[in-house]
Amino acid sequence: MSKEKLNQKVEKITELTTAFCNFKLDEEYQEVIDLVIGKLSRKRPSPLLRGDEKNWAAGIIYAVGQVNYLFDKSFEPYTSVPQICSFFKTKKSTTTNKASDIRKTLKMDKGSGYMTKTMKREHPMNQYVMVNGFIVHISNLPPEQQAMVREARDKGLDISFKTVDE
Repeated sequence: MSKEKLNQKVEKITELTTAFCNFKLDEEYQEVIDLVIGKLSRKRPSPLLRGDEKNWAAGIIYAVGQVNYLFDKSFEPYTSVPQICSFFKTKKSTTTNKASDIRKTLKMDKGSGYMTKTMKREHPMNQYVMVNGFIVHISNLPPEQQAMVREARDKGLDISFKTVDE
């Protein structure tokens, strides 16, 4: 299929996901969702060329939502799978299968670069760092090292420290 056809698909999927983000989510989710759409569109051949745009939009939101605890009522924003399926008029099985394919294709998991900025900042595991092979809460580090950890994590990187014996 042509590049024009792919661009039309990407535009339609983006339009659908943006509508859902405006309805139930926020700008941080929109940024991650746009990242996912972009990565899927650059795969060769792009998987976006196969299947309905509504299924792709619902699957992308579901996949990003799984990584960011979207379905956990103790987190904000919150939504449910039935709400996603109702919005896009898709079947739950189709949506979950599409999301599974997306997560496998992009190697998405809870420690990947597909977390919202808030989730990266607030995720409990992001509050710890390895120092000399031990897990240490970053509040126990000097301020300079705390800043280094936060900066690295904002870039999607990991960091650890070793002290030098004199």
